[in-house]
Amino acid sequence: MHDKPTPSTGISPKPGAWFVAGDIDGFFGLAVDNLVQLLLIAALCQGVLGFSGELLYGHVLPGAAVSLVVGNLYYSVQARRAALKSGENRHCALPYGINTVSVFAHVFLVMLPAKLAAQAAGAADPVRVAWQAGLLACLGSGLIEVGGSFVAERIRKATPRAALLSTLAGVALGFISLGFLFRSFARPIVGLTTFAVLMLVYFGRLKFRGRLPGGLVAVALGTLLAWLTGIAPVGTAPEVDLAFYAPVPVLGDLLAALSGGHWLTFLSVIIPMGVFNVIGSLQNIEAAEAAGDSYDTRSSLMVNGAGTLAAAVFGSCFPTTIYIGHPGWKAMGARVGYSLLNAVVITLICLTGSLALIAWAVPIDAGMAIVLWIGIVITAQAFEATPRVHAPAVVLGILPGVGAWGAMMAKAGLRAGGMGTPQNPFSPELLPIFARADVWIDGAFALEQGFIFTAMLLAAATVCVIERKLMKAALWCLIGAGLSVTGLMHAYQWTVGDTALTLTPAWPWVWGYLAMAGIFALAPLVTVVPEDA
Repeated sequence: MHDKPTPSTGISPKPGAWFVAGDIDGFFGLAVDNLVQLLLIAALCQGVLGFSGELLYGHVLPGAAVSLVVGNLYYSVQARRAALKSGENRHCALPYGINTVSVFAHVFLVMLPAKLAAQAAGAADPVRVAWQAGLLACLGSGLIEVGGSFVAERIRKATPRAALLSTLAGVALGFISLGFLFRSFARPIVGLTTFAVLMLVYFGRLKFRGRLPGGLVAVALGTLLAWLTGIAPVGTAPEVDLAFYAPVPVLGDLLAALSGGHWLTFLSVIIPMGVFNVIGSLQNIEAAEAAGDSYDTRSSLMVNGAGTLAAAVFGSCFPTTIYIGHPGWKAMGARVGYSLLNAVVITLICLTGSLALIAWAVPIDAGMAIVLWIGIVITAQAFEATPRVHAPAVVLGILPGVGAWGAMMAKAGLRAGGMGTPQNPFSPELLPIFARADVWIDGAFALEQGFIFTAMLLAAATVCVIERKLMKAALWCLIGAGLSVTGLMHAYQWTVGDTALTLTPAWPWVWGYLAMAGIFALAPLVTVVPEDA
């Protein structure tokens, strides 16, 4: 049965079409998200790590381009095949890109410490040592992602949907929606105006005359307002060295990193970040299925890992992941072509050195309302695609992601105040200062480490309690205790400018989860089901 074209999406009735009208809107949303990651990478690599333009534009960005092409092309073809098989033009390609959390982790927990250690040891080129450490961390993450593809489907089947989708919603609220909400209210003329356009098109399901895509209207209007209000930079375009930077394998630097022992030094970052990407991608596959698009878990995750491995081989230090936001892009009407367009445009930006020029001409503020809307849709899906009785579990699963984002904001504020340097590093002395203001920041820092696991476990246990499957609830708590023993949850160490996971037992939380497991296991002996329940 073929889909009929609808006024809300304008989708072609032909199954397997490479492009439909909604792909334009989807492209703007995904491209803006990817552009934000590239700008973040450029700012951190040059501002924090001291990367030269030659290293950034000649290796890091071309490597990122290769990694993005690998996934974008595969997931486009995957969605088209599904459409041809079903005979319905309803399948939206899995979104794909670079993970924000991984960017910060690899910069502040791997590359910056490697650079500082190299400087202290008198290395001739500490920046190159930092880059090599980042390559190795990316390689390790890719290997974990590929390995995780063989067991991920079992995890997905054993985990309640409320646990998977609520964890994703917490990430969406904290790391997508709130950041762009703040930015929208900091620039209200641009932010609120463009968001009003998206409300009309996506909440109100209205169409502009001439069938102009809503995303295009929002970005064009946002760009115009940004220039008129002075948000966009005034004056001539920045000086950029436009050239073609071909991706080149950097196997020699990878071998140098392996022989230098970086993989042992940063194992406590590489392992959890790799597992983090596996679980996050798994949750996004579940979100796609909840939205009506069922894709094979193993092959999807394996290609995701292949993209990360390609990044490391060609010079990028940053893992790729199946992106958050599939329900939002699908609701926009995006299908196959938005992913292809993203691959082409982002690749051109990465390979031509035009990143600064694009950011100057089209400010991020112009597209921030699209990303904010994506976060809203993901959060809404967590409630819409799960039984209403599981709503408390969804809320509980959202909280750790929001809490982790809050911890990240607190540390960003400290760095903005001049801390996080070798002369003024982060230290446990911060804890009583926060406590005097009734901010239990040590709890936030502990919650931040492995928060995806924490969210899944608490939400899954809550679902089991709601359904009175108390022994299963106890089992989820035992898993929490086990992960805390390994240090994959809650254990953290102080670094110069951050708090990092450390693979050592987090004993207080081990005992806490064991206590929860004991209460649930003993509950049938000391409780009864009310007659009216």
